[in-house]
Amino acid sequence: MSATIINFVAILFYFITWLLIIKHVRAQIQAGGAKQKGKPLYLVLWVLGLVVHLLGLHYPLFENKPLTLSFFSLASYVMWFISFILFITTIKRRLESLAIFIIPSAILSIVLAMYLGMSSGVSINVKSGLGAHIFTSLLAYSLLMLASFQALLLAFQNNKLRSLQVSGFSSSLPSLEDMEHLLFRFINIGVLFLSIALVTGFYFLDNLFGSQVAHKTILSLISWVVFSALIFGRWKYGWRGKKAINWTLAGFAILMLAFFGTKFVQEFLL
Repeated sequence: MSATIINFVAILFYFITWLLIIKHVRAQIQAGGAKQKGKPLYLVLWVLGLVVHLLGLHYPLFENKPLTLSFFSLASYVMWFISFILFITTIKRRLESLAIFIIPSAILSIVLAMYLGMSSGVSINVKSGLGAHIFTSLLAYSLLMLASFQALLLAFQNNKLRSLQVSGFSSSLPSLEDMEHLLFRFINIGVLFLSIALVTGFYFLDNLFGSQVAHKTILSLISWVVFSALIFGRWKYGWRGKKAINWTLAGFAILMLAFFGTKFVQEFLL
């Protein structure tokens, strides 16, 4: 079976999952936001999509070829992690609404990686210290990107509550308190992995402040400071609502510049 076929199967599983989730959310809206009993079918198809997506990402290993991290293949890895984390979270919490936006993004990342990114980029040894650094970096970025999506949903929910328009899509979301709790859970775990990624980077990479990666290192450190300040502000001063949303989006914007901005410049502009 070729990598193309594997990727198309992953896309098919994701697409059917997406359709079923839309149907599920509509049913929730019609039921006034009441939680439906039983485990929905989309969870089974979602996990199948995750498995096949992962096989597609690691297909070069089956042909005894090294993995490559280009701009688009890196994006596909990130979307796999985000989809996986969201899947695990959705089993216990009502976050199907977030999946409506995440799953199409995962599909797009597969398509872009298939046609624009799987044959180029930097080869990596997954068993090396560099592999550990890349793994923790991807996990940190995925968690904090998921936190930024969560922050946007929280802003939408806040706006609806202030205008007394809690109906339709907003009624399918968890309570505001649960949404904020989940936001900071993503941030706390994301910052933990970002800390590990920075430490492993300093340990395994020769020159983190060299001309090629200095901007990435500095931006990542600034992002770490922003998210750490947010966590401290939440603990010490009870930051929440609009302040928490703004700090989350600012920290992620900086991290995105570090993670994808530098990669984009190196591959397409230099």
